[in-house]
Amino acid sequence: MNCLVSEFTKSPFLLSHNSGLPQQIKSLPNHTLRLGVTMGGGFRVLHLVRPFLAFLPEVQSADRKVPFREKVIYTVISLFIFLVCSQLPLYGIHSTTGADPFYWMRVILASNRGTVMELGITPIVTSGLVMQLLAGSKIIEVDNNVREDRALLNGAQKLLGILIAVGEAVAYVLSGMYGSVGQLGVGNAILIIVQLCFAGIIVICLDELLQKGYGLGSGISLFIATNICESIIWKAFSPTTINSGRGAEFEGAVIALFHLLITRSDKVRALREAFYRQNLPNVTNLLATVLIFLIVIYFQGFRVVLPVRSKNARGQQGSYPIKLFYTSNMPIILQSALVSNLYFISQLLHRKYSGNFLVDLLGKWKESEYSGQSVPVGGIAYYVTAPSSLADMAANPFHALFYLVFMLTACALFSKTWIEVSGSSARDVAKQLKEQQMVMPGHRDSNLQKELNRYIPTAAAFGGMCIGALTVLADFMGAIGSGTGILLAVTIIYQYFETFEKEKASELGLFGF
Repeated sequence: MNCLVSEFTKSPFLLSHNSGLPQQIKSLPNHTLRLGVTMGGGFRVLHLVRPFLAFLPEVQSADRKVPFREKVIYTVISLFIFLVCSQLPLYGIHSTTGADPFYWMRVILASNRGTVMELGITPIVTSGLVMQLLAGSKIIEVDNNVREDRALLNGAQKLLGILIAVGEAVAYVLSGMYGSVGQLGVGNAILIIVQLCFAGIIVICLDELLQKGYGLGSGISLFIATNICESIIWKAFSPTTINSGRGAEFEGAVIALFHLLITRSDKVRALREAFYRQNLPNVTNLLATVLIFLIVIYFQGFRVVLPVRSKNARGQQGSYPIKLFYTSNMPIILQSALVSNLYFISQLLHRKYSGNFLVDLLGKWKESEYSGQSVPVGGIAYYVTAPSSLADMAANPFHALFYLVFMLTACALFSKTWIEVSGSSARDVAKQLKEQQMVMPGHRDSNLQKELNRYIPTAAAFGGMCIGALTVLADFMGAIGSGTGILLAVTIIYQYFETFEKEKASELGLFGF
């Protein structure tokens, strides 16, 4: 995508049995948008990008049909490069000890603290979000027929992403995340900025490589899902030992289960501890994670299929499926981004102005004795955070109720708002179907939008609430990786599964098997 947001908002207008929003693993640059904003004398803002196009890194579009096996190889290589960058420590940093102010955002940004992948996908997500909102809010006019503008828009988004990477890298260094500039030295500070920017450019190029026909789906989706799955697998099988006051324990839930059964004479007590231990991943958390995976996959199949046919080609039939998760995982992405920014601002204010009434109303924080991360203990930040356990829910039922209502309401509102700004509302779908000369049997053209309005807003709002409810359920059950992370991982993996099946079927059909 060159952006996480746009890949989930590709207008679902492919009229086939497999069409629909969950297949929107396309990037915004693939939309041929045209900026209609002009400045005196017909000068267009997008033309400002032209001088930079020659200097921007670019992956040429595939000039042939890339075989399925080759796509898999490119995808695996891209993933390998990302994983290497996620484990490669930044050279020249002084320290990364203490609470991580971006801890809450790392799930959706595929970033890893202290490595060259510190920024994760933040630059391209942010640049893509800006361009998508400009287009969706009609500040940018849309024209699907101008090839030059597609290249300019792609360049504009890429340039904005690189500038954001530079800005964030400078901000990280100057804020003292790796030690004060005085401790680092000017040379090391510049070297860290260069490493972070170079990693950002690598991510942009890897995503563009997959988007332009060489790989499967979107690099951004691939990196997010991998980051979340890596976290879940690590917490299930981690061999790291942690002393939590009861002696050394393995962090991984499965390894801890076998270790406790082997070393403890009281097997029943060992099982109870393995299933219900606090402050470390346990077997109950792992089973809850598997259960949520299965529930989300089950809900992915819920849809209403509307028949459509061509006006011009007699007998040409198609279908327009409206899935329950019409906006895919966009509601939880937007909700998570909102809460993460609230956490970040609240932590900064609490450190400097702790005790101020308004600051405490926004959130009170303290460092966890086990993880070392700052956790909210009061204010709005506390109430929009999932209860840490069933015991916490029983002790503070108002907190659990507030969190439930907040999640359901926020996800439903974000979902309904998103269909308006992303070009997937009933009005936009009806317009696209008319442009393709498609009609709904038994309905007049003038009634097409009315008929779609019966389903799309309801699917968006109710689907958003279901996404929120599943996230809450995962959090209440203590699933590994948080409800947000699991929902993102499952929906992305499901989209990849659909893409995989479609590519495989296409290739088999091509060779006549």
